[in-house]
Amino acid sequence: MDKAKVGVGLVGTGYAAKLRAEAFLHAARTHLVAVVGHTPETSAAFANQFQCTAMSSWQELVARDDIDLVTICTVNRDHGAIAKAALSSGKHVIVEYPLSLNVAEAEEIITLAKAQKKLLHVEHIELLGGVHQAIKQHLPQVGELFYVRYNTIKPEYPAPRKWSYNHELFGFPLMGALSRLHRLTDLFGQVLTVNCHNRFWATETEYYQSCFCVTQLCFSSGLLAQVIYAKGETIWHRERRFEIHGEKGGLIFDGDTGILIKAGETTPIEVGSRRGLFAKDTSIVLDHLFHDAPLYVTPEESLYTLKVADAARRSAETGLTIVVED
Repeated sequence: MDKAKVGVGLVGTGYAAKLRAEAFLHAARTHLVAVVGHTPETSAAFANQFQCTAMSSWQELVARDDIDLVTICTVNRDHGAIAKAALSSGKHVIVEYPLSLNVAEAEEIITLAKAQKKLLHVEHIELLGGVHQAIKQHLPQVGELFYVRYNTIKPEYPAPRKWSYNHELFGFPLMGALSRLHRLTDLFGQVLTVNCHNRFWATETEYYQSCFCVTQLCFSSGLLAQVIYAKGETIWHRERRFEIHGEKGGLIFDGDTGILIKAGETTPIEVGSRRGLFAKDTSIVLDHLFHDAPLYVTPEESLYTLKVADAARRSAETGLTIVVED
C-alpha cells in the first residue's frame, strides 16, 4: 500500500462483522469508512456503534472512492457477487468462507483478482486456532495415518429461523460450513473420492429445522476421513470432536481439550485459545498489504476445498461416489 491508512468497507452486521469492525478500529493502519447490513435499521445501529457511515446497498459501498478494502461478512449466497463487484471496482477483498457457493464463479473471482492485481483473501481462521496448531505440532508422533473422524454437532431447539438454516442463503451444509473440510485438506492433502449422505427436516420450503450430513473422504495417501456436520431440533447431543488415528498412536480433541495416546500412555495436549482469531487474521492481511508478508492460506487452497464440498453435494444428490477433480 502507498497510503498511511486503508479505507475499509464492511458488508454485514452480524457476529463476524462485529469482530472485524473491532479489529479495524484497533488497527492503526485502517479506517472503517462504511457499512451496509440486511436492513437500514441494522446498518444504522452498526454504523453508530462503530463510528462509520451506513450505506443503503453493497453496490454503493463497493463503488466508493475512499474505500480500498471491502470485507464481506454477509450471507454465503452473496459472497461471490459482492467479491466480483468489489474487485471490478479496484478494491482489495477479504471474504469469509466460502468464496462462492458455485465452483465456476469462485474460479472466475480468483482469475479476476489476479487480473486486477488486487488482494483476494478467503478467511479460514480455523487454521489459526489452537486445535489446528496443536494437531500440526503432534501429528508426526502418531505414525502413518489411516482414519480421521471430525464431528461438529449442535442441538438447537427451537431451531432459529435465520439464514444459516436457509437452503439458498447458507448453501449445501459442507459448502456453507467449508471449514469442516478445509481443516482436513490443509492437514492431509489431496482427496480422491467423496461419498456423502445428507438429510433435512423441514416444515417449509426455504427454511429447515435440522440437517444431518455425513461424508467420507478417501485421500490419495490412503487415509479415510469421516465428517459429520449436524444441527437443529432433531439433534440431541452437542459434540465438537476431532480424532486422528495412526499406526503409532492417536490424537483426540474434545472441544478445546486434547490428548495424545500411545502404547501404555496418555499425554494431555496444551491447546491455545480460539479468542482473537479474526483480529489475528486481519493483522496478517494488513501485513501482507503493507509489507508483502506471506498469508497463511491462498484462494486456490480454499477453492480446492470448495471443489471437495461440491463433490459431497453431488454425491448426496445422486447417491454416487464422486471423484474429485484437481
